[in-house]
Amino acid sequence: PFVFRRLMGKAEEVLKRHDLTSLRHLLSVGEPLPSEVVYWARRVFKVPIHDTWWMTETGMIMIANYPSMPIKPGSIGKPFPGTRAAILGSRGEELPTMTLGKLALGKGWPAMMKQIWQDEKRYEEYFPFPSWYVSGDTAYMDDDGYFYYQGRDDDLVKIGGVVIGPTEMEEVLQKHPAVEDAGIIGKSDPLKGNTIKAFISLKPGFAPSEDLKKEIRDLVRKNFSPRIVPKEVEFRPQIPRSEDGKVIRRILKAWELGLPA
Repeated sequence: PFVFRRLMGKAEEVLKRHDLTSLRHLLSVGEPLPSEVVYWARRVFKVPIHDTWWMTETGMIMIANYPSMPIKPGSIGKPFPGTRAAILGSRGEELPTMTLGKLALGKGWPAMMKQIWQDEKRYEEYFPFPSWYVSGDTAYMDDDGYFYYQGRDDDLVKIGGVVIGPTEMEEVLQKHPAVEDAGIIGKSDPLKGNTIKAFISLKPGFAPSEDLKKEIRDLVRKNFSPRIVPKEVEFRPQIPRSEDGKVIRRILKAWELGLPA
C-alpha cells in the first residue's frame, strides 16, 4: 500500500516511461489498502488492485480479493477455496460478524512454520485452541464473508474501553494533504491509562508547526472520537517500514523511550 500511495502523485510520469499494456493484475499485501488507492489504480492502470493476506508461515496467500469476486475497498477478501478462516474470541469461540477478534485459520495450515522456526514449543503456542492456527493478527468479518485486517494483536491500543487498530488511524492521517506517512503507537498515561502518539513525516514543501499538529488532531477527531485524538504528534523525516511496507513499531517505541533503534 505504501508503494501505491507514493505512485499516486506520479502516475502520468510512470505511464509515459513504461508500456503497461500487458498488465493484468495488481496485488497488495502488508497492511490495509486505502479505498482511494483502489479507485485510483482502477482509473489509472485500468485493472483493480487485489488486496491479499498471508504470512511467511502459511507458504502462500490464504485470503484475497481474487478475480472471480467483487472487490470491497478496505477488505483483504475471502479465504481461498478449501481454506477455512474465522474470527475468534479469547476462549476460541467464533465471533459474530462485524466483531473485532483474532484472525485464525483452520488446521491444515500453516504449511511452513515448523521448518522455519525449528521450535516445537513456539509452534504449539500458535494453536491455543483445537483445530485453529491463531495468526496473531486482528480482523473482523462482514456479513458477506469478507475479512478486514486491523493490525497485530500487540499493536492495538485500548482507550476508555475502545480498541483502536493503529493502521486504521494511520490511513486517515495519510489523507491530510501535508502528510507523507504516519505511524501510531500507544503510550501509558497515569490518568487515562493509555494515550496515542502519532509520528508524522511530511511531504516536500511542508514544515512542522503547531498549527499543523492541530490540523492533524482535528482530522482524527472528525473521523473517530475526541477520546482517541493523539495526545502527542511528533514530526520525523521518515517513518520506518519493513520491506513489505509495514510500519516498524518497535522503532517508534524506541524513539519514544529515547533508545537506540
